[in-house]
Amino acid sequence: MTQVDYAKSGKITSQMKYIAQQEDIDSDSLREKIATGQIVLLANKKHKGLKPVAVGRRLSVKVNANIGASPVELSSEKELKKLTVAVEGGADTIMDLTITNDATVIDQIRKIIIGNCRAPLGTVPIYQAAIEAGDAADMTIANYLKVFEKHAEDGIDFTTVHAGVTKGCMRLVSKRLMPVVSRGGSFMLHWIAKNGKESFLYEHFDRILEIAKEYDVTISLGDGLRPGCLADATDKAQIYELRVLGELVQRAREASVQVMVEGPGHIPLNEIEENVRLEKEICQGAPFYVLGPLPIDTAAGYDHIACSIGGALAGYLGADFLCYVTGKEHIGLPDIQDVREGVVVTKIAASIADVARGNKKAILQNKLMSQARENFDWDKMQKHAIDPDYFKQLVSKNPRLSKGGCSMCGDEFCALKFHPDSQEG
Repeated sequence: MTQVDYAKSGKITSQMKYIAQQEDIDSDSLREKIATGQIVLLANKKHKGLKPVAVGRRLSVKVNANIGASPVELSSEKELKKLTVAVEGGADTIMDLTITNDATVIDQIRKIIIGNCRAPLGTVPIYQAAIEAGDAADMTIANYLKVFEKHAEDGIDFTTVHAGVTKGCMRLVSKRLMPVVSRGGSFMLHWIAKNGKESFLYEHFDRILEIAKEYDVTISLGDGLRPGCLADATDKAQIYELRVLGELVQRAREASVQVMVEGPGHIPLNEIEENVRLEKEICQGAPFYVLGPLPIDTAAGYDHIACSIGGALAGYLGADFLCYVTGKEHIGLPDIQDVREGVVVTKIAASIADVARGNKKAILQNKLMSQARENFDWDKMQKHAIDPDYFKQLVSKNPRLSKGGCSMCGDEFCALKFHPDSQEG
């Protein structure tokens, strides 16, 4: 049985109890939202040592970090370091996006990562399916299912499936400035163009669901036609795919398979609210997993900051899950420091959204930080900082003054020294 099956039958599982405690919410309310698909609980039955994470309505906004090697740099040791810094930085989940011409290497790196990962892990099986087929145009549903089941057996907790990229999309992407920026989306468009048939992921979606249900893998419906620039934001191709995803959400729920929906990449700030509203309406309240979003195209080298701005607003407006972006976005493969910084700035965005949404734990955390500042308690400030290690590093470079203040104002001009109840007159 899946978490959805248990939830529908009225049973509160040990994973649900753990999530309810972590989120400080009522376990019955959590169970009900899992049963109706408003919350997904990421927990493959095969993932040993897993700390489950839940995503969705009235929970804290979660952060995902993408890692993974490329043909340019294949190092499982480096990917393990990325995993470590991502989790230390506050990532709730990890995705392994390793891609190379050698499928054996992909298997090796995934197994090494999952063997060292207590956070939920996601993958994109179509990458490996295309490589094993020799060309994306030669993929079959049989070869895709074989790869997907291999990933599920290894213990992956969620997986991106680009089943919303269908034959009807072809005429729409041709009108774009950037027809496609999703790797998985491009594989499916290539397959459709070369074979002249409907997408095998769409046609055989029920077979994908069978494997997902067996292992309780959450399906993350990939936005293969997400806009890669502001000029293509919220266009007909994007909305066409979103409507297909809404249909697939219903099919997944009927099969008792957990499902969430991935959202747009590049959209201007003024269109974020409409994008969140559309996803929640068309996809019947399914958890929304946004890639960014990036509200500007010109922040190359600083895209992690642009992502934080877009992510904070999206989270406040109802997005449930933020996929980080690093400063290397649009430039190259992120290194260990890029991963760390990407996680931290996206965690800031998620925390901003949590406060704005009235999350009690987030509000308390900010109050405790303020009290520590008022009392010049540097140890507690470090404890409550989103990035305590960096805070400690900065403090060590700027020695504390004799009366507890910092080097900005000095002891003599520190505004925090003023207390109304200590004044005469």
